[in-house]
Amino acid sequence: MSPTIGKTFIFFLLSILYLFSTIVSHQHHHPLDPLTPSEFNRVRTIIENSHSGSNHSLTFQYVGLEDPDKQTILSWVSNPNTTIAPPRRAFVITRLDKNTHEIIVDLSTNSVISDQIYIGHGFPILTSDEQTAAIELPLTYPPFVESVKKRGLNLSDVVCSTFTVGWFGEAETSRVLKILAFYIDGTTNMYVRPVEGITVVVDLDEMKITEYHDRFRVPVPKAEGTEYRASHQKPPFGPKLRGLATMQPDGPGFEIDGHTIRWANWAFHLGFDVRAGPIISLASIYDLDQRKFRRVMYRGHISELFVPYMDPTEEWYYKTFFDLGEFGFGQSAVSLEPLTDCPTHAVFMDGYYAGQDGKPTKISNVFCIFEKHAGNIMWRHTETGIPGEVIREVRPDVSLVVRMVATIGNYDYIIDWEFKPSGSIKVGVGLSGILEVKGVTYTHIDQIKQDLYGTLLAENTIGVYHDHFVTYHLDLDIDGTSNSFVQNNLETKRVTDNVSPRKSYWTVVSKTAKTEADAKIKLGLKPAELVVMNPNKKTKVGNHIGYRLIPGSVDGPLLSDDDYPQIRGAFTKYNVWVTPYNKSEKWAGGLYTDRSRGDDTLAIWSLRNREIVNKDIVLWYTMGFHHVPCQEDFPVMPTLSGGFELRPTNFFERNPVLKTKPPKNVQWPNCTTTRT
Repeated sequence: MSPTIGKTFIFFLLSILYLFSTIVSHQHHHPLDPLTPSEFNRVRTIIENSHSGSNHSLTFQYVGLEDPDKQTILSWVSNPNTTIAPPRRAFVITRLDKNTHEIIVDLSTNSVISDQIYIGHGFPILTSDEQTAAIELPLTYPPFVESVKKRGLNLSDVVCSTFTVGWFGEAETSRVLKILAFYIDGTTNMYVRPVEGITVVVDLDEMKITEYHDRFRVPVPKAEGTEYRASHQKPPFGPKLRGLATMQPDGPGFEIDGHTIRWANWAFHLGFDVRAGPIISLASIYDLDQRKFRRVMYRGHISELFVPYMDPTEEWYYKTFFDLGEFGFGQSAVSLEPLTDCPTHAVFMDGYYAGQDGKPTKISNVFCIFEKHAGNIMWRHTETGIPGEVIREVRPDVSLVVRMVATIGNYDYIIDWEFKPSGSIKVGVGLSGILEVKGVTYTHIDQIKQDLYGTLLAENTIGVYHDHFVTYHLDLDIDGTSNSFVQNNLETKRVTDNVSPRKSYWTVVSKTAKTEADAKIKLGLKPAELVVMNPNKKTKVGNHIGYRLIPGSVDGPLLSDDDYPQIRGAFTKYNVWVTPYNKSEKWAGGLYTDRSRGDDTLAIWSLRNREIVNKDIVLWYTMGFHHVPCQEDFPVMPTLSGGFELRPTNFFERNPVLKTKPPKNVQWPNCTTTRT
């Protein structure tokens, strides 16, 4: 059989299989479902056949669902049985012959409908495979081997890690990484034992070392006291914590149908993306008074995570990472461990992404979904003002949590989406893992006479100051797509008419943002409530319905605007931005973030100053952490948590959980203890 006939036959089989699978799964396939393993394989075959003459250098940098048209999705959601679902399409970024290709594959026709070469600045997300290949190169590179030998270290105990290099005004850039070395003799905690002074530069397209530097030597920090594995700990141990057995006699209170999750009065779609990680779509809440589901959010996900370090020296200045755009949250996701990462009653879901060769890679237990019984109170009141009566009503709080953990190098990020029956969506971020440290000659702070850009955590160990800026893309649809953004400022007023002994009070002065410029906000400067409201719908008493942002940390960047990392991360300058919905505006740091120049970011898009009144709008919120390392963060960091809340504001006619019945609890004998 000739190659041409063989390829034609394969395409014929693919078409028949797809037609059969479409007929079988038509009723069950949600148009926002992430690509399946079989779809990843089909995308790979289709693209390889379209570039059959150059397959030797073809790599898949990103493969994900091509977002269907929003209005088409909303029409399908309204009438899934009568509306034709949009065609399944994949958006693919490949590297081929040192060019970046943007490709759209139509899976309904098994064809490439668009293939364009990207000619702008920046490069696509790095793959795990190319990073693995890059870190192996130094171990057989003679100058590196000699540098390790001169330091008296065993090459077999040296491991390497990859670091993106950013952009610092260069006219021309190439796809390169810097490779740094760490020493694991006596510990698995590699990041706290850096081998300072050695820098290797690897060209990823050529996959070879193009630069090598061995500038200085300092002692490698000691291994003693850095091991974090439980099996390697020695007495005395920390406080003893007792276990807790939980059970749900009636089973879990939520249902999972494919990627659609229903719980209590909530329904939403959970997707997985190699770059974003978890994507929450079509989040809707059931209104008991209106007897229908009302949409709150069309789509929500992390858009970028900017982590600049504050050491401007030669060995550190470039460490200004964009973790989603360079490394990928989904690609960096880890399998969650039952009973530790998630409680006993959690349900797990797997995730898939395309590897560098286009083949599907499975991450088992990438999500866990569980009901959270934390001992909190949903609402309560004790009434003692009525003579002869004591009235007490309490409702325990229960919520539903979707969790994922991404480990990007030394840091672990715990991402939670928490849905509450009251209508709130709480979003949490937990930072744990290992600090990025540098080795120094100092063993006590009294020896330090200059700025070392960090904290001395242990002998020869500096924890470098740094930031974490987590930017969320929140496409809120408050009971419809036409929304406005309102800033309710709390302003002090003087009492001037002598009708009250009071001298002052505060009141609310509302301002509706007309354009993008009006909606750029640095939080913490003045008291205000920020509300996305529907100007076309009101409650019975006349209030516009809405949801407000209750922010968490209000930290903002301290870098100067003309500093190259801040030019690339200019979207962090304001905590809040609001833009008109645009399908292509998903990634705050730009689609091509590696070595980007800041010319395709949220800050640039907003310069158009588009109208945002009564429009389909997107709320962008950046939560910042300034991290000054301390000794308690060493050798592994207790989780530092932050978050924000999206809370209904005049969305319902009254408290939506007023009539909520408390859950049936299993009462064990002698489980209540009273001390007098």
